[in-house]
Amino acid sequence: MKDRCGSRSIFSATPMKRAFRKKRQLRAGGRNVPELRLFAIPGLPEIGKGENLAERITVAAKKAGLRFENGDVLVVAQKIVSKAESSVVSLATVKPSAKAEALAAQLKKDARAMEVVLRESRRILRSERVLIAETHHGFVCANAGVDHSNVPGEDVVTLLPRDPDGSAEKLAEELRKKTGKQVAIILSDTFGRPWRLGLTNVAIGASGLPVLLDLRGTRDREGKPLTATVLAVADEVAAAAGLLMGKAEGIPAVLIRGYRYKPASQKAASIIRPADEDLFR
Repeated sequence: MKDRCGSRSIFSATPMKRAFRKKRQLRAGGRNVPELRLFAIPGLPEIGKGENLAERITVAAKKAGLRFENGDVLVVAQKIVSKAESSVVSLATVKPSAKAEALAAQLKKDARAMEVVLRESRRILRSERVLIAETHHGFVCANAGVDHSNVPGEDVVTLLPRDPDGSAEKLAEELRKKTGKQVAIILSDTFGRPWRLGLTNVAIGASGLPVLLDLRGTRDREGKPLTATVLAVADEVAAAAGLLMGKAEGIPAVLIRGYRYKPASQKAASIIRPADEDLFR
């Protein structure tokens, strides 16, 4: 069907759209099926000290044909935040301590890198085969988050941001000013898990969305009460984005659309399990 101007009318597609919606509703027992979409934001350049991440990300998104919308979630790899905030150390400037030398000999690592790990650590938890530390933030992770991958130069390492939640809040505010949209932010990093193999992205910083979804006191589909279920939803969102980030693809930012949440001011630091409840420390 064409309208008076000769162009195709939007009404010609209505029956097809209705049929598609009905098919989706039938699959979900008569309910609308939630849809989650993830968009990699390509084209971000190497980030340097003091760069405006909001500016870089909005420019790259625009070139990729992406526009931010209210309710979007932007997952950003911790590393570009660290680079912008100058949380970067040249090992050439580091003099290792005796403790760092001993750890380096034990683990066959660079003593200078071990010294940086010690500086970033509140305490060392394990040093057999791999170095597990508790950072000053309270994160328990390998090498206190000190990392040399995806950093230009052989003797340069990145550190975790000093205040990941504060960094997320700052980025959210700068994006709001540039786009006029309320976009939630997650800063992600790859962590191992003591009871499973492999790494997965987790949220180390957050702004604008709940990081934990407490379902205690509600009921499941069978009407049974939930007494212990608390979902780490920010970690789940970070992990989903990690599927598009990879390690060599050069995609440090992923836009997620369709995730339903109520705006909140929870900090990612609240996901950290208290030491007296932690069976692995």
